[in-house]
Amino acid sequence: MIQAPLANSGFLDDFQSRGGSRRGRAAVIGSGFGGLAAAIRLQAMGFETICYESRDRAGGRAYVYRDAGFTFDAGPTVITAPHCLEELFELAGESMSDHVELISVDPMYRLQWPDGMSFDYSSDESRLVDQIRKCSPNDVDGYYRFADYTRRVFEKGYVELGATPFLNFRDMIRCAPDLMRLRADRSVYSTVSRFIQNEQLRQAFSFHPLLVGGNPMETSAIYTLIHWIERQWGVFFPRGGTGALVEAMVALFERLGGEMRLSNPVDRISVQTDTRGRTVHSVHDAKGVTERFDLVVSNADIHHTYAKLYRENADGTTMQRKLERMDWSMSLFVMYFGTKRRYPDLAHHTILFGQRYRGLLKDIFHGRKLPEDFSLYLHAPTVSDPGMAPPGGEAFYVLSPVPHLGRANVDWEETATRYGDAILESLEKHLPGLRESVVTRRHFTPVDFRDQLNAYQGSAFSVAPKLTQSAYFRPHNKSESIPNLYIVGGGTHPGAGVPGVVNTAKATLGIIARDFAKVLK
Repeated sequence: MIQAPLANSGFLDDFQSRGGSRRGRAAVIGSGFGGLAAAIRLQAMGFETICYESRDRAGGRAYVYRDAGFTFDAGPTVITAPHCLEELFELAGESMSDHVELISVDPMYRLQWPDGMSFDYSSDESRLVDQIRKCSPNDVDGYYRFADYTRRVFEKGYVELGATPFLNFRDMIRCAPDLMRLRADRSVYSTVSRFIQNEQLRQAFSFHPLLVGGNPMETSAIYTLIHWIERQWGVFFPRGGTGALVEAMVALFERLGGEMRLSNPVDRISVQTDTRGRTVHSVHDAKGVTERFDLVVSNADIHHTYAKLYRENADGTTMQRKLERMDWSMSLFVMYFGTKRRYPDLAHHTILFGQRYRGLLKDIFHGRKLPEDFSLYLHAPTVSDPGMAPPGGEAFYVLSPVPHLGRANVDWEETATRYGDAILESLEKHLPGLRESVVTRRHFTPVDFRDQLNAYQGSAFSVAPKLTQSAYFRPHNKSESIPNLYIVGGGTHPGAGVPGVVNTAKATLGIIARDFAKVLK
């Protein structure tokens, strides 16, 4: 098994060896996976760290709803590359398994098409190849070549570069030859198509960019590494839900001495230079309290960070304009619902492809209206953990990728219920009697992404993961113009997804280690 190395681990090890004295004050804005990972690393590094969270629970997009005895994870539900989470507990000399149980999900996904074809996507190669052979025997050899390609991309893009910050163009030039050899300029779908001929299998091995906000027809082939990540480590689900993992991370942060401030939104941050020439960030919260910090790590939406939090700073306004010229990921319509009955033969994760693939993707990422058809991701956590629902019940969430608010002018207040009804009707083909068995239901629309999560244009995954918006070309982990402002989360390198945002913290904290090395002497 290949283990990804700690970015700049020499700095981190050096910091930890110096004891527990405080090295300065750090504010983390937002408690999503990226913010929590950064807060844990900062506190372990010796900074006095305060994490500000505007909502009443930690987790950011990994929020939790509880209705009528059901537990619904609001956001991330696919946990891959668990070692990146285990590393956080190891910083404190602990084992993650003592605090949270990760359940292996097998099959990782069940893929279904309107013609009745079903494909169980497993991390076990022999079982996966059996599925391919049943669908298209002539594509077995092509799959082996594709898998080898994804392994090579994984070794370069994840193991070597996944937690390496790209702060200057020289960093990009150094890795450019490897990226050219791997043909990073090709899209995921076109790359898959070089190896696999069957259209449904092409969809099966190209849908993964949607899990991080990318269009398979446009997202760089580097993102095929997700296939090998899942082959390498599998897919997991925390017992008690993703929220249980968030709670374990919060508890770790607090055991290290960090402070979590819930229901405490930040209004703005001003930057000054003190009498000794040091940069000071004054964090003004919505309650009227101001505190001074040596550095800020923002896990807030990156547009919100520059346009709202640093609105008094001219450099923040400049970055705002730059971000608004970039392409942003699609949004999502998410519906959480619980049933009073169980359904046999469910998979934990099911991808339900619609009648269209290429055309629907074009409408989602480039269209000006809400498509009438959809492809769906159905999450049924009670398959792995029945405790997520009352006895005899089933907990679900279903999401449909939709255009963000900057593309499609949709009245979601009027549309949400009707759109949700159409999704339930569609699901009833697979889950007989579904509509009459639903006992609780709620929606989360692009407007909610904008208003509750401060997501620019309601984008669910921040800046789109195109080649021209990746690595050096993605918003940097360290602000180029505002001193001691650092960024984590889906809007910076390496990008969205749980491993992605956790690795943004690893990359960013390596930079902080270098920047504050003198403080630690």
